[in-house]
Amino acid sequence: MKKSILPLFASIFICFLLSFTPAPNPPATEKPINVDWLDKSINPGDDFFEYVNAKWNKENPIPATESRWGAFNVLADNSKKMLREIMEEDAKSNAPQGSTAQKVGDFWYSGMDTVSIEKLGITPIKPYLDQIDAIKSKDDLIKTTASLHKFATTALWQFYIDADQMNSSMNILNLYQGGLGLPDRDYYLRTDEKSAEIRKAYADYITKLLTLSGTSATDAAAAVKTIMAIETELAKASFTNVELRDPHANYNKMGVKELTDREPNLNWNLYFTSMGFPAMNEVMVGQPKFFDRVNKLIDSVSVNDWKTYLRFHLVDNAANLLSSDFEKAHFAFYSTALRGVQVMNPRWKRVSEMADGALGEALGQEYVKRTFTPEAKQKMIELVNNLKVALGQRIDQLDWMSPETKVKAKEKLNAIAVKVGYPDKWKDYSALTIDRGPYVLNVFRSVEFETNRSIAKAGKPVDRTEWGMTPQTVNAYYNPVFNEIVFPAAILQPPFFDVNADNAVNYGGIGAGIGHEITHGFDDQGRQYDKEGNLKDWWTEEDGKKFEAKAERVSKFYSMYNPIDTLHINGDLTNGENIADQGGLAIAYTAFQIEQKKNPQPKKIDGLTAEERFFINYAQIWRGSIRDNSLRMQLLTNPHSPGKYRVLGTLSNTPEWYLTFGVKAGDKMYVKPEDRTQIW
Repeated sequence: MKKSILPLFASIFICFLLSFTPAPNPPATEKPINVDWLDKSINPGDDFFEYVNAKWNKENPIPATESRWGAFNVLADNSKKMLREIMEEDAKSNAPQGSTAQKVGDFWYSGMDTVSIEKLGITPIKPYLDQIDAIKSKDDLIKTTASLHKFATTALWQFYIDADQMNSSMNILNLYQGGLGLPDRDYYLRTDEKSAEIRKAYADYITKLLTLSGTSATDAAAAVKTIMAIETELAKASFTNVELRDPHANYNKMGVKELTDREPNLNWNLYFTSMGFPAMNEVMVGQPKFFDRVNKLIDSVSVNDWKTYLRFHLVDNAANLLSSDFEKAHFAFYSTALRGVQVMNPRWKRVSEMADGALGEALGQEYVKRTFTPEAKQKMIELVNNLKVALGQRIDQLDWMSPETKVKAKEKLNAIAVKVGYPDKWKDYSALTIDRGPYVLNVFRSVEFETNRSIAKAGKPVDRTEWGMTPQTVNAYYNPVFNEIVFPAAILQPPFFDVNADNAVNYGGIGAGIGHEITHGFDDQGRQYDKEGNLKDWWTEEDGKKFEAKAERVSKFYSMYNPIDTLHINGDLTNGENIADQGGLAIAYTAFQIEQKKNPQPKKIDGLTAEERFFINYAQIWRGSIRDNSLRMQLLTNPHSPGKYRVLGTLSNTPEWYLTFGVKAGDKMYVKPEDRTQIW
């Protein structure tokens, strides 16, 4: 799916889930584990995912409006209803002008005002199209690109402000590859039939959008060739998703003078001034060769062709906020062609999602009041502390790591900061103007508001109190440059977490999530950062090589899985997440056993032992199905393995699971002990 128009200018977080979706509390009567969902006709050692989830998946098919359906989607669906209630209340409240309630209510009103949206069509963004049409020179092109970067597109390239990875206390401007309309560079370069089919659908989408914008059929046909040629050149110069995972390869600090001398056609001083950046001596250039190519393209591509490219990207980024003809065209490509979704979600859901991006912490304050308790926060902190103790014990027991590196590893572990529930300091939206005018302009102003907040941080000390997710997000993350783990309020509920549930359920659910995020500090990427979040090697050379050899085994193991057609899991792309899944479950199990000794739970509940419940709850949080097109896109672009393989791959390498379910040689999931890949 195309990225949201609302960018996140923050660290490249290492997350637990695929997507960020809010969730409410499920009915209190629902059992944490319903034994009726277990499919006793399936041998747990053959396919534990199906043993736990097959019945649920069959009874809960993917709705026509979705690309996948599982536990998280169910929670998200209910949550959108809650956000809708909050916004509808604010829309009717007659709140004072400038208040948070007024902004939330007016955003909702403008998004739901389909009569005005249909009547206006493309008119609200006409001034920006006129600005593009007025470009006459390369400098005009750079200045207009900067203007569009403020509120609308990532045309040509993108930027964000983040902690300097070798000086994590200070923020720095990062320039990053971008400019593509397809999900990934390889969509332009792969020669298989499916990729060619998607490129054809993309070309048709470009044609449709341009003709809706007033371009003649003849000119639109020529424009498609121009846009595809430019984007293909950008794709050729772009790093692959695997290359983007190498923090050292993407750390290229340059003096501003060095950058301007290197890329004279880009007129960086004009760009920085137009964006409103403060005076800077240095910037981070993620992929220098990409910008080298852009520098050449600025000169070799005509100004008129650049205008065509920018015009499409502006309309593309606004399409799902305009009248229904634009919105349907956007949906037909990004949802149907790419992900296999046949029916558009109701408008109220779409507006809820956009509002969560535009006014996330404003909504988050009300969400927390309605859903989150001090008891849940305290219990969660206890769980995190227990998981940290468990990993410390496991580090002590490692037979492949030297005492010297163990000391450093435990120092980093003990230094991990923990954020639970919601920010201590809420975002101030007073500088954001929201009214009952055009919906698209409310969204554009929201993006510009976030962009300006981000720009103001450049060259200043890092504020470690900020959050990269809203409280209503069902997800969690590890931020390597902050060395922190963050758990929004919305994830602290069943099936992850239940203050009234037994140890097995909580440790198999949120415990595995906590362990996952902690392990990210010690996966193939996270291990390269020290306890303060700096990209600095703290391993002995020998231990580093041992880790790399073990990580390579994890990569090869997951690469054997073939979820669809000829597509295998990309073990190199998903390596960090797979290491974190395996480590997270192992740490959670150790903490679970420690807790069981301190506070014993019933030997059996509903006929299941505590150990069985632990592993069953881990598997059921990944229950769900996914459409073929969406699965293909995930395998090509996403650093997470599909949910089914997060169960199969993790458990196949977990010795305690074998003992709990009596898994033996001959079972389909059985892996010889010497071939298992667990690192932590």
